Amino acid sequence: MTIYLCGFMGCGKTTVGRVLADMLELGYEDMDAYIEKKAGMSIPQIFAEKGEDAFRRMETEAVAELGKAGGVISCGGGAMLKDINAGTAAKYGTVVYIDVPYEVCYGRISGDTNRPIVMANTKESLEEIYNDRVPLYLAHSQVRTDGNKSPEEIAADIKAKVNG
Repeated sequence: MTIYLCGFMGCGKTTVGRVLADMLELGYEDMDAYIEKKAGMSIPQIFAEKGEDAFRRMETEAVAELGKAGGVISCGGGAMLKDINAGTAAKYGTVVYIDVPYEVCYGRISGDTNRPIVMANTKESLEEIYNDRVPLYLAHSQVRTDGNKSPEEIAADIKAKVNG
């Protein structure tokens, strides 16, 4: 079983992913950490030295590699925006969108220096990015869950929807 968690930065993909993996007795992988390990550099370094396009190519490779391995995968906020990534993810498993209001996400990510997109944008421009991404998250996922609950409640909801 492979479950990809998607949603805007700060929606809880990493926290929920760990809880869900334990609940389902599956392996867990954070896609950004996987990319960092494979590239031998941090996400901000990849953006600075190789550019966002190179990072997005690494993300596309990671969607397939991690999908083949199975388990619960917390995707980066932009991973499920591309049709190719969403198609690959749907081939290997289920894509779950964790739906959290912008203000909640922003409260969690503001000032996070490990997020190049956060550091390069204002609160208002991040909200525009959020609003542009939501329809893609909805279109590219098979399951939607309300992320305005505890990580345990969100994980239980995902488990019920994926196993149901």
